[in-house]
Amino acid sequence: MKDISIGTWLSLPNESIAEIFSKAGYEWVVIDLEHSAINIHQAENLIRIIDLAGSKPFVRLSNHDNAQIKRVLDAGAKGILAPMIENSSQIESVISACHYPPKGKRGMGLARAQGYGSSKAKDDYIQNGCNAIEIFAQIESNEALENISSIFSQSIDGYFIGPYDLSASLGSPGNFKTKEFIDAEKKILAAAKDANIKCGYHLVEPVVEEIEKLSNFGYNMIAFSVDIRMLDFISRKPFNQT
Repeated sequence: MKDISIGTWLSLPNESIAEIFSKAGYEWVVIDLEHSAINIHQAENLIRIIDLAGSKPFVRLSNHDNAQIKRVLDAGAKGILAPMIENSSQIESVISACHYPPKGKRGMGLARAQGYGSSKAKDDYIQNGCNAIEIFAQIESNEALENISSIFSQSIDGYFIGPYDLSASLGSPGNFKTKEFIDAEKKILAAAKDANIKCGYHLVEPVVEEIEKLSNFGYNMIAFSVDIRMLDFISRKPFNQT
């Protein structure tokens, strides 16, 4: 299996789960603000827990709102996943919201990321920490496929396929084995290779054997499952045994 970065997904606002995931060896943990009830205060606490426990706190935004981006970054998020990116102007707006002028349009505040205003921490974040923020576009639709080269030409670190939304856009919701889906994967992977960016996939079902298959296919960033699927999967095991 090739070198890959493995993280996971958090959709429950539970700090203990966040800490367990972070100490389990996942390189990064995505806090999902799009398909969960996690609010901004809970996200701030989860970011802190994940960071202090030794993993990178990433946040999947609920939309492309500049104010939300600013707030999660000020709280200390190390990466942003922008959902449903379909053209270059959308990802350009996200990138701009992540960076201070003159590179972007992010407003300056004093919060956890800036050391609560400590001169040294604040200056270090402005000069270095801000530029280390990882930005990923989520590719989830036919329109994104049509604009894939222009999306990947922007200053991003990589992408994640949203497998359920992408399969739905291709006419077969939840079916990741169709020719259309596999062809879409190959097209996206080829464009990412040309742009020299990371190739991410959210493996929703907690099936470890699938990681090697995805790696061999070309993915080098894999989000392994999500808290609710892991809990459901383990909880049902005693009742599924024969």
